[in-house]
Amino acid sequence: MEMERPNEEQRIIESSTPEQTKIENKVLTEENEGNRSKNCTSGGGTEEIAGKGNENTSRNENPGVDRGSDNNGDDNISGSKVHGGYEDLDGIENMKSSSDKLGERTENNQNSSVIEIEKRQIYIEDGRSGSSTGQDKAAEEQIAYGNEDSSDLNPSPSPRRINCDVRVVQPHSQLPKPETPPGLRKSPSTGEDDYHPKEQSVSSGDNFSVDMPAIGKYIREQSNNFSAAIAKRIMSFKEGDDRTANGSNVNQSIPSVSEGNLSGLKVIVQLNKEENRELNFKGRISFFSRSNCRDCTAVRTFFREQGLKFVEINIDVYPLREKELIDRTGSSTVPQIFFNENHIGGLVALNSLRNSGQFEQKLKEIMTRRCPENAPSAPLYGFDDPDEDQTDEMLSIIKVLRQKLPIRDRLMKMKIVKNCFSASEMVDLIIQQLGCGRTEAVEIGKELAKRHFIHHVFGEHDFEDGKNFYRLLEHEAFTPKCFNFRGSTNDSEPKPAAVVGERLTKLMFAILESYASEDRLHVDYLAISTSEEFRRYVNMTPDLQRINVLELSEDEKLAFFLNLYNAMVIHAVIRVGCPQGVIDRRSFFANSQYIIGGHPYSLNTIQNGILRSNRRQPYSWMRPFGAGDKRLEVVLANVNPLIHFSICNGTKSSPKVRFFSSQGIEAELRSATREFFHEDGMDVNLEKRTVHLSRILKWYSVDFGEEKEILKWIVNFLDSTKAGLLTHLLSDGGAVNVVYQDYDWSLNS
Repeated sequence: MEMERPNEEQRIIESSTPEQTKIENKVLTEENEGNRSKNCTSGGGTEEIAGKGNENTSRNENPGVDRGSDNNGDDNISGSKVHGGYEDLDGIENMKSSSDKLGERTENNQNSSVIEIEKRQIYIEDGRSGSSTGQDKAAEEQIAYGNEDSSDLNPSPSPRRINCDVRVVQPHSQLPKPETPPGLRKSPSTGEDDYHPKEQSVSSGDNFSVDMPAIGKYIREQSNNFSAAIAKRIMSFKEGDDRTANGSNVNQSIPSVSEGNLSGLKVIVQLNKEENRELNFKGRISFFSRSNCRDCTAVRTFFREQGLKFVEINIDVYPLREKELIDRTGSSTVPQIFFNENHIGGLVALNSLRNSGQFEQKLKEIMTRRCPENAPSAPLYGFDDPDEDQTDEMLSIIKVLRQKLPIRDRLMKMKIVKNCFSASEMVDLIIQQLGCGRTEAVEIGKELAKRHFIHHVFGEHDFEDGKNFYRLLEHEAFTPKCFNFRGSTNDSEPKPAAVVGERLTKLMFAILESYASEDRLHVDYLAISTSEEFRRYVNMTPDLQRINVLELSEDEKLAFFLNLYNAMVIHAVIRVGCPQGVIDRRSFFANSQYIIGGHPYSLNTIQNGILRSNRRQPYSWMRPFGAGDKRLEVVLANVNPLIHFSICNGTKSSPKVRFFSSQGIEAELRSATREFFHEDGMDVNLEKRTVHLSRILKWYSVDFGEEKEILKWIVNFLDSTKAGLLTHLLSDGGAVNVVYQDYDWSLNS
């Protein structure tokens, strides 16, 4: 909308001081007294503005200095009809205030710079009244927000029109010069201020022009400020860590997590405790321990919480270090803690140091002093203890048989039997080598079969002279597939099965204590695969090849195979990886096997054949052991349903991995069952009368009974809350819905 330039007859009112305003208003009043009813038509279109009385006419005490807005140049109010008396000429100041409000609103919308206004000129033609009331504010707001029809504000019958031009000029020379707002520019030709308001429809005040370079600059500035704030906050974390590492703040506990609040963002920095306290840690903390020791676990947990690096010497993993422990402390009890070469004591001594405040003092000493050579040394990877195994007394005979027996494929019962020899051929060779009688040679053959050096090709009997065919253990088809076969069979004197099982269990305890989470729900298989404990475990598994499992009692047998199953799962995951899909899982549990007592035992045969008393596995029609299988002698007499909550198959929905002792196996099984149902194994929804159970109970329902019997049995292993809810559902006589949870087959790593 273009504005008519005022002619020479128009008066100019410059709003500078209150005194000047009063004088000029008086002159205008006298000249315009006779022209009150005349209409003033502007050069552009017209807008009707209805005025109301405004009690706040003296809001601006100094109209000479006002604040404007950079709303695309000048605030234009052109060709307006004003209704009111000529005696309200002071309303011009209110118009300026209203324009100020409009400018401030526009400023907030466009995020533009605020410009100081030194002068505001209002041109009024001759014969026109500049009367204005407080309604000018509402009228200008109507114009600013695009409301052309504002006649409803005050239907006064006496219309009046004014032509005004509000200009924004440069600030005082002594004031800081702001940037040119959007819509205003300087004339490059004259060098003078040549501001031109951008064309804007009065009826669409929301459509303000946008200066894209200014927005881009604003975004860049905010981004730089944001990045600087993050960098400053992180540097403050680092400086705090450096002060701690230099020993200036050792006595204070180091937080595991530091938080910093930035504008609109919360930054959390996880601090590595070990790096903090190990930065200048020159000494060594070491302690002697044993597997499954409660006090040793407490010491280990304390050092980890403090972020201290330590060396653990497990006597069960390194049995030869027990003599060193006795020499240094005069006792074989554990734990025994050393700071460098200085003996601190056990758990009681450690607690005394903490309570007296001397722990931090001793910690400072070893932080700055290197560990001497006479301190307990760290265990070395890859070095085995001297072999103390005794050679089997039958080894000399078996070596001769391996070299001279005619081992070849033969036909027996319409089947081709590979890598076998006849009993008569072996007896003749023994008589030739030892010069003994045939009866004695047959007894030697029976002893070789008992020690699992040889087996009948069909497993029908131990040893009989004649045309029966036998095979050496290393020539069995299953032998190369077993994880504990390492190119040759173990020819050492067989150890008692209980001793072998106990040593393997201690190694697995040590593995879990070092490489599993505190709750045993997550296992670090990668770290286990490169650990010294696992290397020693793998080297000890060949001792299982020729042990006599039949000498174990029922409780010893139960603990032995439970522990062996859980250990085999870890070994299988490291050896072949995590199974993917149904077919891979079947192969995983069927082909992961050990040679135990001369026979192959897979994960399936241990769980369903031994622990479940030779029962069919889910979705199978075959029993693990057929008629005449020698492994039937090892099967447990009765099925204990608690075993299902004590074996871990390496998945997230299975029970946590754990190991058991034969002395308290029943109590440990009950504890494992309670813990399983306390976590995610069971849940009760009282409103829907629904019980959610682990799918394990559905797969092995034959071991538990009917669903109603299962629910009654489960009550004995629930906490008070779940037990009360389930008892209420079972006792009110209503129907109870049983829903089985989805099983998560992903690896528990």
